[in-house]
Amino acid sequence: MTLNNLLPPVHIHPILLIFIIISFLTGTFIELMTILVIVLIHELGHFTAAKWFGWRIRGIMLWVFGGVMQTDENGTRPFHEEVVVTIAGPIQHLFIYLVLFFLSGSHAVLPSIVEMGFFYNTVILLFNLLPIWPLDGGKLVLLLFSELFPYRKAYDCAIILSICINMIVIVALLLLVPFTLSAFLLFTFLLMENGKDWKHRYYVFMRFLLQRYQGKNHFNRIHTIEVTYNTSLMDVFNRFRRDKNHTVYVTFPGNTRQSMSEAECLYSYFHERNYRKPIGELVSYVS
Repeated sequence: MTLNNLLPPVHIHPILLIFIIISFLTGTFIELMTILVIVLIHELGHFTAAKWFGWRIRGIMLWVFGGVMQTDENGTRPFHEEVVVTIAGPIQHLFIYLVLFFLSGSHAVLPSIVEMGFFYNTVILLFNLLPIWPLDGGKLVLLLFSELFPYRKAYDCAIILSICINMIVIVALLLLVPFTLSAFLLFTFLLMENGKDWKHRYYVFMRFLLQRYQGKNHFNRIHTIEVTYNTSLMDVFNRFRRDKNHTVYVTFPGNTRQSMSEAECLYSYFHERNYRKPIGELVSYVS
């Protein structure tokens, strides 16, 4: 196994490069590097778990306020895999605490650096557990919602919740607690990213459907969907749930019923381009 297979490509956001230069000029380089090392170890936790499960991974992006593991998996992996991959990042902070504890009893590292490591490790851990997308807490919220609702509704609810929490925090920073510019910029940045996620939610859902259509799925449960003959395919897809295969039962006038598999629905939509035909016409054709 080559080194490229063991370690992901790490990309640095252009704005982060500016911050690194500023840290040189302002004497905060060690502080910034401490944060980046903690963030990188956090993301390597995600990467290791995802690699173990055979996920498709593009790399790790380090940006101004943290990092993200870039993957092509979008709600098509088993529930337990997504939970493990998500919590694998926060778990790394426990190992960092352990390393810092041993370093605190030695003279290998200055006590001030160890103390700084403890502080930023705690801040980054607690911050990542906030129920804000795309932080780990927000991803866990999406996983919870996707067990309760269809995937499209779960994603929309997770983004709406994230936007609301960001707005509450920003208002609190302005009115209720001592103003901190870095915190204000951080949550403003997350709010702007959530706005982009909301605008792109349709494309996220289409990517979710395309991956199911291409057969890159790991289903272990069956879910039935009951619709009338004049229901559109998109309305059927809006009821799809992650980690489940679907059988669609179509009711016609006179209470007669026919079934159509998920694969047939997706094939009809993406291959045959039946975007507007009601499912009643399609199930008759398939049958």
